[in-house]
Amino acid sequence: MNRLVLLCALVVCLAGVASAQDVPKVDVFGGYSYAYLRANGNGASFNGGSASGAYNVTPWLGVVGDFGGYHTDTDGASGNLFTYLFGPRINFRQGKFTPFVQGLLGGGHLTGPGFSSNAFAMTLGGGLDWNASERIGIRVAQVEYFMTRFGNTQNGVRVSTGVVFHF
Repeated sequence: MNRLVLLCALVVCLAGVASAQDVPKVDVFGGYSYAYLRANGNGASFNGGSASGAYNVTPWLGVVGDFGGYHTDTDGASGNLFTYLFGPRINFRQGKFTPFVQGLLGGGHLTGPGFSSNAFAMTLGGGLDWNASERIGIRVAQVEYFMTRFGNTQNGVRVSTGVVFHF
């Protein structure tokens, strides 16, 4: 009986290792991002791009580094926002699709005519990747709550789409 239990446990473990080999160790994303931030009744829309790299520690857990660059020209006021965010991602791999949730913390750098400022930034949300092949996927959508603290707190949303490369 003990040998049967040991054999079953070994088969389950080896099946997990075999299926883990199909999971990429690294995912690299690049694409378009839209961000909207609002504070004190005023809002600003930012257009730009973001890039991220995720190291998949396990098939379901990854560590993400995300970098974004955005530009706004709202009501005659122009500015640039750069973000650098890091944190965990939980993947729910389902065949050709990989839904995920993540929470990222880091900072932002805001520049405009005559000013420059650094502040805390964070995102909480998730997305859906469609894995077109073993090496290339499409990030159908990534939607996140987006918060910065330049002077006071700005709340908003960040939406991204683009291409994912699996290594």
